[in-house]
Amino acid sequence: MRRALMLAQRAADDGEVPVGALVVLDDEVIGEGWNRPIASHDPTAHAEIIALRAGAQVQRNYRLSTATLYATLEPCAMCMGAVLNARLARIVFGAWDPKAGACGSVIDLPREPRLTHRLDVFQLSAEHCDALCDIGALCHVHGRRAECPPGTDRIRCLGPEGRRLRQRD
Repeated sequence: MRRALMLAQRAADDGEVPVGALVVLDDEVIGEGWNRPIASHDPTAHAEIIALRAGAQVQRNYRLSTATLYATLEPCAMCMGAVLNARLARIVFGAWDPKAGACGSVIDLPREPRLTHRLDVFQLSAEHCDALCDIGALCHVHGRRAECPPGTDRIRCLGPEGRRLRQRD
């Protein structure tokens, strides 16, 4: 997640919304990205999409079924669609996105019963984010605390590893 935060800072330095993402397979980063829709004039140039594209190129396969996506912000519906199409095994994110989040904030695509793919979704606990990011750099980058949205009693804390939100069926 530290690398994802560095990528988010790069996006911020470029005047973009500060989001960074990594795709990790077998403990190796195979794709990374930061938000670039403004500079690239591309509404799909979200950090997660860029990281997924890079990872798919490295693997020479659009299916990344054992990979993990690490993102500083809860993915939006577009990015979750790409994650589901790539068949990722899990997502780990830092801060909730109450405006556009698609892992439980606004909509919950990983738990949509009509979709065929299931994946694990984790949100880092605020305490873990604070320790990992030098006392809240993630919260500073995204301008809000990395905590659960109100009324999410379905979340079980797994200690310093974060909060496990969804488990594959």
